[in-house]
Amino acid sequence: MPTLFTKIINGEIPGRFVWKDEDVVAFLSIGPLTDGHTLVVPRLEVDKWTDAPADLVQKLTAVAQVIGQAQVAAFGSERAGLSIAGFEIDHLHLHVWPANSLQDFDFSRAESNPDPERMDANAQKLRGALRAAGHGEFVPEA
Repeated sequence: MPTLFTKIINGEIPGRFVWKDEDVVAFLSIGPLTDGHTLVVPRLEVDKWTDAPADLVQKLTAVAQVIGQAQVAAFGSERAGLSIAGFEIDHLHLHVWPANSLQDFDFSRAESNPDPERMDANAQKLRGALRAAGHGEFVPEA
């Protein structure tokens, strides 16, 4: 049975995509810690990051770094947070989000019902920063 993330990747469930390539996609989290919180997800269904092929983990990390750099630029944050938790969905994913303090790392503070218009604006802002950084070939229109 396909995971929730596979259904998002396949377009069966909507997602606010900011990155798409042959191996990896990235879309905004529906439970953001901060504006611009993004999930970096392999197209390959693998549950635990420790079970993923090493080259895939390297690719995910490289994409997460690019997205983190774009988040810092787009949202003016001090740094970008990175976490691999893996308890929410049984499909490997990296959380990347703009962070200004340790409070921004507290998943209990995640927003449960973010404003859809703000989420759309955050996706556009992040896509713009990724394009400005030279990654336009991987940035979908919406």
